[in-house]
Order: sequence, then C-alpha cells, then structure tokens
Amino acid sequence: MRRILLFLLLTIVFLGQIKAQEQQRPIDEADRLYERYEYAKSLDIYLQLSRKTSELKVVERIAECLRQMNRYEEAEQRYAQVMKYNSFNPLHQYHYAEILLRNKKFDLAKTQYKNYFSKVPDAEMMARKLAGCDSAVLWMARPTSQTLHNDARLNGRLSDWGLSFDQGRLFFTSDRNTGVKGSVDKRTGNGLYTLYTLGPEDKTPIPLSSAKGWGKLFKGQHQGPIAFHQDTAYVTVTTDVAARRIDRDKNVSQRLYTRRLQLITLVKSQGDWKIVNGFPYNDVNKYAVGHAAVTADGRTVYFTSDMEGGIGKTDIWFCEKQADGSWGKPVNCGPVVNTKEEEAFPFVSATGLLYYASKGLPGMGGYDLFSASGSGKSWSKPMNLKYPVNSTSDDFCLVTENGSEMYLSSDRQEGKGSDDIYSFTMIDPPLKLVTKPEPAQKDVALVLTPPKKGEAIVLKNIYYDLDKSDIRSDAALELDKLVALLKQYPLMKIELSAHTDSRALDRYNLALSQRRAEAAVAYLILQGIAPDRLVAKGYGETRLLNHCGNGVSCSEADHQLNRRTEIKVLD
Repeated sequence: MRRILLFLLLTIVFLGQIKAQEQQRPIDEADRLYERYEYAKSLDIYLQLSRKTSELKVVERIAECLRQMNRYEEAEQRYAQVMKYNSFNPLHQYHYAEILLRNKKFDLAKTQYKNYFSKVPDAEMMARKLAGCDSAVLWMARPTSQTLHNDARLNGRLSDWGLSFDQGRLFFTSDRNTGVKGSVDKRTGNGLYTLYTLGPEDKTPIPLSSAKGWGKLFKGQHQGPIAFHQDTAYVTVTTDVAARRIDRDKNVSQRLYTRRLQLITLVKSQGDWKIVNGFPYNDVNKYAVGHAAVTADGRTVYFTSDMEGGIGKTDIWFCEKQADGSWGKPVNCGPVVNTKEEEAFPFVSATGLLYYASKGLPGMGGYDLFSASGSGKSWSKPMNLKYPVNSTSDDFCLVTENGSEMYLSSDRQEGKGSDDIYSFTMIDPPLKLVTKPEPAQKDVALVLTPPKKGEAIVLKNIYYDLDKSDIRSDAALELDKLVALLKQYPLMKIELSAHTDSRALDRYNLALSQRRAEAAVAYLILQGIAPDRLVAKGYGETRLLNHCGNGVSCSEADHQLNRRTEIKVLD
C-alpha cells in the first residue's frame, strides 16, 4: 500500500532536469530512475538486467520496485530469492516478513520476523509483530458478524479509496488514468490521484473537475481525500509551491525535492466551490498535514501530521475553532490514540466516535482500524474492529453518514483493484464500545484465585494441535480468563510454560514448546498485558503428566493431555 504512504508522509517529485550521459549503462539508468521513485520504468530495466546477471543489487531492486508498486505476490517471490544471498540488507527481510503476513503465510512470516529481529534487536516491536500473526489466525477463525461488500459502483481495476459524503453525493479519490497530458504518476505508471464523485442519477463516477460547480481546481497535483462540513470542504493535496522554496533531498545526487501534503479550504458560494485559503498550520517546508475530519458541530477538526512535538512517525492532531472563527493551535490527541508508529485517516461520527487507522496498536498487519470514544486529548482505550473489518492488508478510511452503513478502504487480496471501497452494516454488540469490563469477564476474574508464588497450575483446555503452535479458539477462551486474572492483580508476574507430547525428536519438541509458549504470551500481550510481566518457557517432553513416553503406545487423548500450558507465579 505504498500509494497511501505517498499521501500520508511525503510526496517526492523530480523537478530538476539532468542531462543524460551519452551511452549511459542500463544499470546506471535503472538506478537513476529508481532514485527518482520512477519504479515502473526502473523495474523494466532491472528485469532485463536480471536475464544477464544474478547480482544481488538487481534482485533486491526488483523486489523493492514490486513492493512499492503493490504487486505483492510477485514481490514475495523476489524477496525469497534475496534471502538466498549472504549479504542482503536486513531491511529486505523485514519487508519480506510483512508481505508474507499480508499474503497470509503466518508461520513463514513469524520465522522471517524472528530472523530480522535477531539482527536488528527490538523486543517490543518483535512481540507486536508476532502477536499480529497470531491475532490474524485467531480473528479469522472467529470473525465478527459483519459482512463486507465490494462496492461495484466505485471500484475499478486500479486504486479507489477515501470515501466521503455531501448532499447525497459520494466522493472518493482514484488513480485511474484520465488521459489528460501530465496526469501520469511516474512512480506507478498510473494516473495522479484525482477526486471523483457519484450522484444518485450517475451511472459511473466522474472526475470532480468535470462536475457542475467544481471546475478545474487542482492541476498536476495528487488530490484526496476530501471532508465536508456544510458549505466548507477540506481537501488533501500535494504542495505546488516553487521548487526553490522546498527542502532539497540531500541524500541523493539528483535534484530531488520533498513535496509534502497540505490541506486546502474550499467554500461553496452560489453553487460553485472555490479555493479560499490553505489550512493555517500548513508548513510544507517542515512537515505534512492531511486527512481532515470535522466534528458534527464544526467546532473541531482532526487531521494527520508528522509535525514536531508528535509521539510517532505520524499522529492524529486536532484544532478547535476560536471565538473569532479561526482555528486554534494544533494539539496532539495523546498517547492513548497515538503510538510511536503511524496513525492516520481520522473520522468522527455524528455520535462522537473516533475511527482511525494505526500501525502501532495490536492488530492483524498493516494499518488496522480502531474506534475510541472521547474528544480532544481524552480518549477511551482504542478498540480493534477485528476481522473481517480488518485484514492482513492495509485497512483505513472508515466513514459513515448515518452510523449504521459503514464504508472502509482496503488493499486486501480479494479486491478488484489495488485499493477498493467496501461497505458493511454496523451490528451490535460486536463493535459496541465499552469503557469497563463486560460482566461475564469480570465474573470470571473474580472466580479465579491467584496461585502462590512458585506454585504451578495447569490451564485447562489450553491444548495444541499436533505439531502446531497456533492458538486454537478453545484455548483463546481459557487464555481470556488468564487475562482477567492478570488485570485483577496488575503486579503479578508469571512464567507461562508449554509442554509437548513425546512424539518427534526431543530437540524438536523443545523448540516446538518454546514456540507454543511464545504464542500464548503474544496473545496475552495482544490483550493489553505488559510484556515485562510475562516469561515464555518451553519444556518440550521433559515433564509428561502420564506414562506416554518415547516408544509407548498411547491414544491421541492421552498424548493431547501432555500438550498443555501451565502458569507459575514469579512475583
């Protein structure tokens, strides 16, 4: 979903003209195009070179181009080739793991994550990534009641996303090629992102520039999404100021410049929309501002930015309208909503619920959608909307006009294009937001009695399928009880141990049990338990509960009794 990063962080445009060297080598031309983010053209050259050479750089660049162009299945194959070399950049292993997760190859993804983090240690991030693999398996096995529908009216074979509503019309952004000269994105070979609209009487979407009352407002710029409040609209566009006023990218030899996002304000007057000014806190020479969302009363605007003073790579911020009608200074929504990773695409429903996308909260991979209640800097704990609202791909831009009919954007594999718009009906209680434990969970917590320090107890019904470390749905129900216990006693620290049966080699069983223990710990972390309260320990077949040792004939039920999980209180 690199096109979203294009809109979220930085837009890079080649503005300087470089005189090409005579008889320039193909590899130099490919590198020059790659450095300019012209992945479509550079890929063609790298592919031609790959027929003559197996040089690591060429293989890596092909994989990277395919990833940047959202051709994930092909990218997976190329990254697999990269892994066969001894001196590849570890970052490629991380990208490989991300694509494997997106492509639902969970065990392979976990292996690549572990290999990457063994080279680039980050225990917290590794735990989150491994937990994401496990939660994807769990949530896909236990989907919520929502059913998603690919909206055939809006989606084509390319990228369509970012729905909004105004006066009975639908608005979204798309990179379908309009055929207009200069409207091609050299990065992908597709069109520039352009706003489209669809009315009740329209058979197909039309470019906003062709719609009555809009005119040709933006030329040669990426556009979208757009947010409305009465007769005012806020559009995210790429900057169009002169190159001499924009930071030059000093990390490359060419004259490349950073084009950041900005918000443009439009006002409707006598049926026509006109640009009146930019958002007062745009500063394209320092940071990006985009993805506006306005509250129902028009008094607060939320947006995405990487401005100074944030918590992560990009955060959700807000401004409040002052008595004179101006916008007050931006305020960060705080650490409950924002993480050190990326948060983006806010939307506020008529009832005040905040929906947004995050890469830093526990999820299934890529951007996951969350909801939270509150306002300003005060929010409830964000709730993951789970599968099928979320997927292993990027899920973002969740919006609603009436509170029940919902729309989201996603680049999941089953779509028509690289990004599609999906609709679904909100069904309670699966997506109902709660601010305190549900009675059933609280009752479970009260029933459980904490064991004494050093005492081990078996968690009943925490079993694993033969040769597997996945958390089964029956095991998840029991682990939820442990979550309740740990939340009831917030200072308790435990060792969570896993055990195998005697089949297979002793060394293999020891490694398998460690994976099982780590999977259970990852599940607990996903439910909000701090990692420093948990220790994962695998004992293999060293602590059997019955006579079913090596070479002893036993029933499957007897063997499964040994494939168990225990907890021991450490402190």
